[in-house]
Amino acid sequence: MSLIPSWFGGRRSNVFDPFSLDLWDPFKDFPLPSSSLVASNFPQTFRENTAFVNTRIDWKETPEAHVFKADLPGLKKEEVKVQIEDDRVLQISGERNVEKEDKNDTWHRVERSSGKFMRRFRLPENARLDQVKASMENGVLTVSVPKVEEKKPEVKAIEISG
Repeated sequence: MSLIPSWFGGRRSNVFDPFSLDLWDPFKDFPLPSSSLVASNFPQTFRENTAFVNTRIDWKETPEAHVFKADLPGLKKEEVKVQIEDDRVLQISGERNVEKEDKNDTWHRVERSSGKFMRRFRLPENARLDQVKASMENGVLTVSVPKVEEKKPEVKAIEISG
């Protein structure tokens, strides 16, 4: 028995079966990247732009630095650019090329994104822009932006006379 009515996207064999091939996609009629999109029914230009949307980046602040981590599976460091613009903006960009298609191949699903991506972050005033470092390991780009050391106020004890 299905828990989702048939008017929500067709017949469903078992809602609790993780191996069921008949899955309900609530976004199937919207022009968004979705798991149920078939390559032949989806415009090429939109597929290429989904990489921009899908680039996930974490930004954490430690006592010493601002650290950015980006998941970029399958990319080489030569395919990624890390830049700092004059107005304190960190820009991470790159391009994932489309896999060459063989005319004899039949595609059933295209979920991996391709194309150009770009993410921009305005850095705070305490960022040391001259000491930014980037490294890439196992498809994870790490950008470290050291922070300016906070000058602790000098406290001078004053002797009280009297």
